[in-house]
Amino acid sequence: MTSTTIAWRTVGSPVGRLLLASSPTGLVRVAFESESTDGWGTVLDALAETGATVTEDPTDATLAAAATQLDEYFAGTRRDFDLPLDRPDRTFRQHVQRYLGTIPYGRTTTYREVAEAVSNPKAVRAVGTACATNPLPVIVPCHRVLRTDGGLGGYLGGPDAKRFLLALESGH
Repeated sequence: MTSTTIAWRTVGSPVGRLLLASSPTGLVRVAFESESTDGWGTVLDALAETGATVTEDPTDATLAAAATQLDEYFAGTRRDFDLPLDRPDRTFRQHVQRYLGTIPYGRTTTYREVAEAVSNPKAVRAVGTACATNPLPVIVPCHRVLRTDGGLGGYLGGPDAKRFLLALESGH
């Protein structure tokens, strides 16, 4: 088995510093600074556990494109991301995460509605888990999924980041 290389870099954003990581296939991870209390070590270690060689590379083309598109998104000039994504997993969780990309900019849905849309209406909690473990937050818009009662629900970047993203997309 050949080892692949995962390149990474960090970027600033209105929701804090983000770590971006890509494989030769595409973007594999977007991480909020709050996910790692040890200067990105937790996130980088998890990437290395896949058997990949993880190296900082601010010149990686996929990472440069992701940084540009995130800047445009936060500036309000981009609604959809056009990036290659590395998502090899074919589990229910991945099925949900693929569906998340179909939720339009500025719109929200509920965990229950997502479960119904992926033909598993009883899997509301599993949908929540899929959103909570989304390796590509912001790019794959799990922030657009709310609790059935209209509450925010959880978010990997924290409730303030989720509120910010929803407000950005609603024009407020």
